[in-house]
Amino acid sequence: MEPTVPRGSWTFVTNHARILAMILRDAEIRLRDLAERCQITERAAQAIVTDLESAGYLTRVRRGRRNHYEVTPGTLFRHPAEGHHEIEDFLHLLVGLDPPAEAAGRSDRDDGERDPHG
Repeated sequence: MEPTVPRGSWTFVTNHARILAMILRDAEIRLRDLAERCQITERAAQAIVTDLESAGYLTRVRRGRRNHYEVTPGTLFRHPAEGHHEIEDFLHLLVGLDPPAEAAGRSDRDDGERDPHG
């Protein structure tokens, strides 16, 4: 089968979902890394994190020089068609699709520590 060329600029997964899944994988991921993996600016990544925090999907706590994020359990999809479903299963699906930073030949941690959970 020949590769297909995408038609249009839309995708099935939004950057909001991608960022939330990346935060679920690594609670101390840097905005720089979120932006790079989503191929957006750091300012856009910051705006998405702020959106998610304001909507109650995550919390952010400063720990030293790093932010520590926590995805809020029990949160529901925003669209009425899926609004009675929690987003957790969907996020775990996305986490399973996203290759770990180590597989890409780089580490998100600036302290040289490797994440044992991928």
